[in-house]
Formats: sequence, C-alpha cells, structure tokens
Amino acid sequence: MTAPPLIDLSAVTRSYGKGEAEVRALDGVNLAIAKGEFVAIMGPSGSGKSTAMNIIGCLDRPSSGTYRFKGAELQALGNDQRALIRRNYLGFIFQGFNLLPRTTALENVELPLIYKGLPPEARLPLARAALEKVGLSGREAHDPAQLSGGQQQRVAIARALAGNPSVILADEPTGNLDSHRSHEIMQLLQTLNRDEGITIVMVTHEEDIAAYASRLIVFTDGRITRDETTGGRT
Repeated sequence: MTAPPLIDLSAVTRSYGKGEAEVRALDGVNLAIAKGEFVAIMGPSGSGKSTAMNIIGCLDRPSSGTYRFKGAELQALGNDQRALIRRNYLGFIFQGFNLLPRTTALENVELPLIYKGLPPEARLPLARAALEKVGLSGREAHDPAQLSGGQQQRVAIARALAGNPSVILADEPTGNLDSHRSHEIMQLLQTLNRDEGITIVMVTHEEDIAAYASRLIVFTDGRITRDETTGGRT
C-alpha cells in the first residue's frame, strides 16, 4: 500500500477581495509532496508561490479546496489548532534570519522548545545538538552581532531543527547572503535532507539555488506550470 503524501493540496484556491477587486492568488492548485523530498518553488512576483507556502505552513487558509497534512485535513482548523501543527511539525527559515539581537545563539535555538513547554534540562541538550548539526559548536554564547550572515542563517536553521520538524519551510533562505555563503547554506540543507530525512520546501527567485533541490515547481498566475524532478545539484 502506497503511503499518502506528506503534503497534499487538492484543487486549492485562495482569493483576496471581492467583486471587481478580487484577486485569485491560487487557482485550483494540485500539489503532492512526499516525505523526504527537497522541493524548490519558483515563479515571478504575484505568481502564487508565497501564498502556497503560507497555506502549507498553516499561516493562511484556502478559500476552497482541500489541504491534507499527514493525511489529516487542515483547512477548517482554528487558529489554536493550526498553531499546534506549526509548533509540532513545521520549522521555518526566513530570508532575514529573524534572530533576537541581544540573545545568544543557544537561546535563539531554544525558543521553539520553550513554546513547546520543555523545561531547561530537556531543551538545552536539544539546542546544543541542533547547533552541532549546523557546524556551530563553540558558538553557543555568541549573539547575532558576533556572527557572520552565514552563521546567523545557520543559527536560524538550527532553531528550525530543534523541534524535530517533519518539514522545514524555507522562504528565500539565501536572499541576504553572498554567493559563497549561499552555496554553503544550500549544501547544509541538502545534507539535512539526505541524512536526517527532513522534507524541505523552499521558495527562491534564483535558479542556481533552486538547482540544489531534487524537484522544481514553477508557479505562474496562481497555477503550477512546471513540475519536474531535477536530481539536485552536487
């Protein structure tokens, strides 16, 4: 028996406004992502890629259609229930790192574990292990101002990892980095996908960054216009 997709959007639409002012950001999108995939999502501004990411991340709801995660329908869940899905199953990485400035790397990584209600004796080993996975052992006491941009993004990745997510959602994760640091971060994400089995869904504008994923999906005018296996850059 074939396992159901980890992420499954079926005939999903998302509209904003009414009447002549209505904008259809997603227009009947069907998208299935299996456990362990590394998917890059591309498309011009206004194509629907960020809206799709927000729905997958339980930050927005479809106007119509069905969103299933691990086989369970999520579109009708309330805000508290969707927050629990984010807290227990999803990790987020952003272009701007979103680290607390006067807080150490270790304390930044602990944040999602605090939200989960873990006591210090439980969360500290998990936070240290996450920093070790991203190559930042020995930097636990550094605050963001003492770290390079690439190191700050590694802290952000460790923070996403700390809660043992099923999926990491990465929104332009290399957008604030130079090319060298960008490729270091992408190689790290590839390693986490391959060795940890973490499903990664990434939005990017850059083709060379998308090339690190094993699958490319392109949005145009709210629809998927390209979906292909790419193999992943090495």
